[in-house]
Amino acid sequence: MAKVAFIGLGVMGYPMAGFLKTKGGHDVTVYNRTTAKAEKWAAEFGGHVAHTPKEAAEGCDFIFACVGNDDDLRSVTTGPDGAFHSLKSGAVFVDNTTASADVARELYAAANEKGCGFIDAPVSGGQAGAENGVLTVMCGGDQDVFDKAKPVIDCFAKSVGLMGDSGAGQLTKMVNQICIAGLVQGLSEAIHFAKKADLDVEKVISAIRGGAAQSWQMENRWQTMNASEFEFGFAVDWMRKDLGICLSTANETGARLPVTALVDQFYAEIQAMGGNRWDTSSLIARLENADKK
Repeated sequence: MAKVAFIGLGVMGYPMAGFLKTKGGHDVTVYNRTTAKAEKWAAEFGGHVAHTPKEAAEGCDFIFACVGNDDDLRSVTTGPDGAFHSLKSGAVFVDNTTASADVARELYAAANEKGCGFIDAPVSGGQAGAENGVLTVMCGGDQDVFDKAKPVIDCFAKSVGLMGDSGAGQLTKMVNQICIAGLVQGLSEAIHFAKKADLDVEKVISAIRGGAAQSWQMENRWQTMNASEFEFGFAVDWMRKDLGICLSTANETGARLPVTALVDQFYAEIQAMGGNRWDTSSLIARLENADKK
């Protein structure tokens, strides 16, 4: 059993922290900007509540964070009440936020100066993956620090891998989001086309799902997309944040992402339709909306 802190109890962090307690048996302290959410978690899982990230991290062996973006991450780490101000020597900070590789490297250096480890460890699998403890975790950092942290990360994951040096986890998550953007747009167009051709969408999916067109998105989202239901996962606002990171990094590296850039603009159209909190499969809504004009 380790002493663990978890910072950020959103739709992902809340169940992830829960698995650290229930599956790992760790002594868990949580911090959330909305204290009521932290108190609810503590009542449900039996952990402790801290009122600042600094308080949460004090004396902990491992500190996890899952917050919104680079600025949020800096706030809870190196900000005035940030966790880095109370890290004990040898502690490991594991960041599950989807953020930039630049901030990962920045915090890796800051942690090392304090004699601590830092792993950038963004996750994939969505809300369902978090709630079922089967997330995929893509890590960047030092091998020895990763080896130390992996048994704890395993509490909420089905797959945990070290992708390379600091920042490599975030870069791998960008690859993941690029793939998802193209897949969801392709599936949206396919379902839209099938409807326009007066095909039975269920029969069509049954016919093609065992072949080369098969994907996680198809298996898990075709029915809700076909029914115009978009309350089942990662929100459009967050996807646009992630794709913005992808496009910015591509500009720095010289990578060309024409499809990703186009799909990002399609998501902007979904936002303009009021779909900020719809899940990413809502790309089909802009096609159906065009039919109504």
